[in-house]
Parts: sequence; structure tokens; C-alpha cells
Amino acid sequence: MTTRIVLIDDHKLFREGVKRILDFETSFEVVAEGDDGSSALQLIDDYMPDVVLMDINMPSMNGVEATAEITKKYPDLKVIILSIHDDENYVTHALKTGAQGYLLKEMDSDALIEAIKVVGEGGSYLHPKVTHNLVAEYRRLSENKGSSAYRTIEYRKPLHLLTRRECEVLQLLADGNSNRGVAESLYISEKTVKNHVSNILQKMNVNDRTQAVVTAIKNGWVEVI
Repeated sequence: MTTRIVLIDDHKLFREGVKRILDFETSFEVVAEGDDGSSALQLIDDYMPDVVLMDINMPSMNGVEATAEITKKYPDLKVIILSIHDDENYVTHALKTGAQGYLLKEMDSDALIEAIKVVGEGGSYLHPKVTHNLVAEYRRLSENKGSSAYRTIEYRKPLHLLTRRECEVLQLLADGNSNRGVAESLYISEKTVKNHVSNILQKMNVNDRTQAVVTAIKNGWVEVI
């Protein structure tokens, strides 16, 4: 099945670059483009896409405001925010309005394609750097609150659940690495990394890598510095 995409960004050159990447993916179709939040609302009414790629900083109506309006009217529509901001406040605000994904504009093409596929299938996707920042903030807040339950969690590799290699991959995901970064760190192919990630998600009974990292943090299965 083809994933129909509406692309919203006020920078034409960036928009053209993203569209060029998506055009190489035969299962994707960019059905419309816009340059602000207001045009996004109209384009969605006209084209009824599956996924919206939404810039966060735009004139007239920004991406977060537009996402709130869109998800209120079309709760099943999937929105992925595109942003230059990796601050957790931006991320949590965007997610609270209904976005299912958050990508930094420094992303590579593989991350963009993976995010659309994951979100299109009902999962959530955060840029690896964003994931790392969020879980680090979660740990900091938990420690500041003096949570005895949190302090008693000791770091231990989940060898009862994952292989040693899968534990290494999980740690690198928590460190904020993309699939390419994991591959380079372990001297393996990206295809092998994707296979390991799929096995990790299945064994941990989670839908996406973000949930896997958060679950691992809560259980003390990875170290977060």
C-alpha cells in the first residue's frame, strides 16, 4: 500500500530536498506541499493523507498549533514534526498536541524513511538524539525527586531476555545512535542492525525503539550518563 504524505515547511529548498528523498521510496507518495500551518489544514481537507510532515517554526500558524488542530479534527491522522530544536520542552509539547513523531532536521534519509514507516504503521518515532535527551531528563527528574524506587534500580544487562549483541545495540540506541551509528560502533552492516532492533522490539514486546529505550531506562537495563 502507498503511504500518502503531505509535506509542510516554509523553506522551499529543504522541502524540495525532503521530497526528492521520498520520491525514491516506491511506497511513498507526496500528494501535496504547503508552507505554513494554515495551508496544512486546507491541504489535509483536500487530500486526506496518511502522514503529515510538519515543520515546527512557520509563519501564520506554527507546526505545533497546526498539529493540535489537525489531530483534533482527524484523530487517526499521523503527524511527524520536523524541527531544529532538540530541547525536551519542544518535544514534549509537540507530543502532547498529538504528534506521533519528532525528527531533527539534521536527520539522514534512512531516519526519515524509517520514521514515516513506523508512524504510518501506528508506532511512534523520535530522533535518536531526542530520545537520549528525554530519557536523560527522565532520570534527572527521578533522582531529584528522591524516588527510592528509582534509586534501588541497579544497572544490569537484560541477558535473561536479550543476547549480548542485542544488549549492546540497546545501549547504543539509548546513547542516541541512529542505525548507522550503531553499525559503525559495532562494525556491522545497517541491515544487521535493523534485524537486531526488530528482535529487541519483539522480545521486549514494544512497538518502536523509543518505547524500547524508555522501558530499558525504567528497568535499569542501560546506562544513561
